[in-house]
Amino acid sequence: MKFVDQVLIEARSGDGGRGCVSFRREKFVEMGGPDGGDGGRGGDIYFVVDPSLTTLLDFRYQRHHRAKNGMPGLGSDKHGKGGDDLYLHVPAGTLIYDDETGEQLLDLTEVDKQVMFLKGGIGGRGNARFKTSRNRAPRHAQPGMPGEVRQLRIELKLLADVGLIGLPNAGKSTLISVISAAKPKISDYPFTTLVPNLGVVDLGDRTMVVADIPGLIEGASEGHGLGTRFLRHVERTDLFLHLIDLSMLQTGDPVENFALINTELERYDPKLASKPQLVVFTKIDIPEVKEQAEQLRPDFIAQGHEVFLISAVTREGVKELVQVAATRLEESRLPESDSAEGDYDPLG
Repeated sequence: MKFVDQVLIEARSGDGGRGCVSFRREKFVEMGGPDGGDGGRGGDIYFVVDPSLTTLLDFRYQRHHRAKNGMPGLGSDKHGKGGDDLYLHVPAGTLIYDDETGEQLLDLTEVDKQVMFLKGGIGGRGNARFKTSRNRAPRHAQPGMPGEVRQLRIELKLLADVGLIGLPNAGKSTLISVISAAKPKISDYPFTTLVPNLGVVDLGDRTMVVADIPGLIEGASEGHGLGTRFLRHVERTDLFLHLIDLSMLQTGDPVENFALINTELERYDPKLASKPQLVVFTKIDIPEVKEQAEQLRPDFIAQGHEVFLISAVTREGVKELVQVAATRLEESRLPESDSAEGDYDPLG
């Protein structure tokens, strides 16, 4: 399935139906009074967070979305039928912006959540509503009120607990395929991964969602390489696994490459630089790679990082990495939990 994470659409709720001008026309009934019914209301537009969706692809091919209009009123005091509501299904992590002002309108992260977004127009009143003691035969009715219309920019930011980051070919796709059921495309050339991949890691009593973010390069925060298109998908993660490949597929100094990726994260959003990271040397099933990783480990430990050596091929070190990542993930969320408990007022 093609991955689409940003679209522009127009959303319009339904117009209200017009009221009816009508008078009773029955045999043997003199001076039949007004009996025009009200118009039906226009349909509303809702956004629904659908757990089965992972992309905004459906919106790419249909830009205009409109709820049904209300039906007009009829004689004999018959009110028009209300227009059907329109439900727009989006994946969790969807942001809704006003495309004209840039204002963020919705942040949809809760699965199965349903939000009424645009209210349909009110139906017009029929002439029966305007009968008074002074005006027993009103000959006017109200038109229906128009619905609301908004030009929207919809963006998707993946909801994941852990983000896999690193240069192209660092082994991110291979790792996520080993620790979860995700099946990303894997090959030995740069930028094999052109879309983010999500994988759910089963920890027995809980799960952990991991995102494989396409490889970053120098200047990514300015749009180079795959650019900023996928950087926003790491904003919601709480922990990074920074993968480093020491095999022949990578060039340059590993320490400098590590600093380069972190610089790009900070340039994109300074908050990303403060997120906890675990340093992961990959492909240690290759003897010379493992030897070099052991030599570099002290340099990263000296910078305050936890360092892991793994091979996704032989599974060496993978189980330990996953267990520690789950523990660090819980620890990264403790301050927020403690703060929430501290603010609790039993008398409030």
